[in-house]
Amino acid sequence: MDRLVQSLREAPVVSRGEYDYFVHPVTDGIPSVEAPLLREIAAGVERVADLGGVDRILTAEAMGIHHATAVCLETDVPFSVARKRSYGFDDEVAVHQETGYSEDELYINGIEPGDRVLLLDDVFSTGGTLDALHDALVELGAEPTEVVVVIRRGEEDEDELPVPVRHLVRVEVRDGRVEILETA
Repeated sequence: MDRLVQSLREAPVVSRGEYDYFVHPVTDGIPSVEAPLLREIAAGVERVADLGGVDRILTAEAMGIHHATAVCLETDVPFSVARKRSYGFDDEVAVHQETGYSEDELYINGIEPGDRVLLLDDVFSTGGTLDALHDALVELGAEPTEVVVVIRRGEEDEDELPVPVRHLVRVEVRDGRVEILETA
């Protein structure tokens, strides 16, 4: 996790109201997402996740897509994207998403009852997005196996989901800087 840790230490922090937000290739695609970092992340996800028996990866638009793509290319596990717009398919499920700094609707397509699904995302902060996606998967009759995030924000595990939440790195923003608390 050397590239990830170093790049997080160098990430600028901006304020969105009362929320201090770090700007980083993993979470924003800024300044750019580079192949060595994606390879390191894909290897990290393979190391912390139990991919045995997983039928599909589900990620949220937009910043989970490049991570799911990298993992898919390394593992051959296909992925679906919870999109920010509806396509109107009969089996589409709408998901209300609330994070520490935004609120939106996401739409899931392509998940079948009985599918074993790994939830993968860029960051876990409040848990709002992943909790909503987990509940939607259960509603669809799928089995969420676990959640894997590249970055876990915060020191406490108070926002746990009904499935294990694994991360590659845990950070906290303090005094306008990203501090590394733990690496997987």
